[in-house]
Amino acid sequence: MNNKTFWIGFVVVFVVMQAYGYVVHGVMLSDTYQSLASIFRPEAEMMDMMWIMTVGSALVMLLFCYIFTQGYQGKGVAEGVRYGALMGLFISIPVVDQYVVYPLPGDLAVNWFLTGVIGFIISGAIFAAIYKPSTT
Repeated sequence: MNNKTFWIGFVVVFVVMQAYGYVVHGVMLSDTYQSLASIFRPEAEMMDMMWIMTVGSALVMLLFCYIFTQGYQGKGVAEGVRYGALMGLFISIPVVDQYVVYPLPGDLAVNWFLTGVIGFIISGAIFAAIYKPSTT
């Protein structure tokens, strides 16, 4: 992790995923969330706690980037896409648990799953394009 391209890649991936998350959750799924307001915390309470989600997201992306470096093979963006797809599946499949436990519409669970996998594919591609291992 003592590598300039690691940290640049991590920051870029984190910023892009925050923007992606806004588009997905703040725009695309906004009406769905409004219709389910009774099962969520009040919006003001959620906003007060948003820093927890931001820190958690940063930690997930830091680990995502670090794990990529451990198996790095130098195969370019395609390597990042494959890695992102596998990690996206690994992290997004448990969305099924949320669907089972909470009274969520099936289409919301499908959207969370698909947008999660797509987000990790994007992240993998971006990080693979930026990261170059140290030559020392």
